[in-house]
Amino acid sequence: MIRRALQPIEIIGGGLAGLSLGLALRRADVPVTLHDSGTYPLHRVCGEFITGLPEATITRLGLAPLLATATPLREVAWFRNGRAQVRHRLPKPALALSRHALDQSLAEAFVAAGGDLRERSRVSDNAAPAGRVFAGGRRLARPEWVGIKCHALGLPLHAELEVHLGDRAYVGLCPVGDGRVNVSGLFRQRPAAVFVPIRRATTLLAWLRACGLGALADRLDRAEIDPDSHAAVAGLGFSQPPAGDGRLRIGDAFAVIPPFTGHGMAMAFQGADVALEPLLAWSRGEAGWDATVQKIDRALRRLFRRRLATAGALHPFLVESGRQTLLTAAGRLRLLPVTTLYSLTHD
Repeated sequence: MIRRALQPIEIIGGGLAGLSLGLALRRADVPVTLHDSGTYPLHRVCGEFITGLPEATITRLGLAPLLATATPLREVAWFRNGRAQVRHRLPKPALALSRHALDQSLAEAFVAAGGDLRERSRVSDNAAPAGRVFAGGRRLARPEWVGIKCHALGLPLHAELEVHLGDRAYVGLCPVGDGRVNVSGLFRQRPAAVFVPIRRATTLLAWLRACGLGALADRLDRAEIDPDSHAAVAGLGFSQPPAGDGRLRIGDAFAVIPPFTGHGMAMAFQGADVALEPLLAWSRGEAGWDATVQKIDRALRRLFRRRLATAGALHPFLVESGRQTLLTAAGRLRLLPVTTLYSLTHD
């Protein structure tokens, strides 16, 4: 009996979703070409810790060896005006690790498995032929939110995970190995005059001081910053794309959850997991492309609907001054249902 050739799959975007999906498909012998506009290794704006990633997803995608070096973290401290307001423990440990290293490991594993990785390759999203998966390239929104990150070396932490609430901003700090601390912030756009003049090395400090996070800026100013770790992204949005446009989207191309949840990396892997079996069936000629796209889109919307809605409702409490006061007061009085909120934004 002649075995039917597997239909090839093309993935646009080489972040966590695209790389993990491509690797899993290659392990099943599917021909995969993956395009990324950057080169590896690459620093990306990311909280660099994973929460709520199911063991089943880790197993199906074969991620265990790649996550073996992650540092488990449980304690979270929330800061406002330079002082710790609330401390609590996560219901499940978060896994902290460098995206720079993780993306590189995934890219190397994908190539070793026979994948065709094309760096510095941009593919127009105007066409969505059968077999094309959009896994990256955030959907541009109103230029409301800016994300900035860097790695600090030798920076003492006041908790395993720190979250600092500022004026229309919040910043997270976590250790990512080798004495490095990832510092990643989300900021609402401000008049450009506030930040002139700006050099790349002082961009994050300028945003911190503009948002009333001077104490954190002073801490960073005393630390050594890896100049190659600076990354920034503008035009961040937290809405989902319309259904029924014929495009198969996973990862950031499907939806971006507000970063305070620490769940963005987990959602990228879960999106790849959801897409894997339907794409294998399509590649084997067992399903049509339109039906495959619809099946994956429906599954992703079911899986992520509640957590995206909950995170979207909570997000203003982290960036608006009056709501920050309510949030921290509820936390100090132990009225904040941490376990319930964690479940709603992760399960």
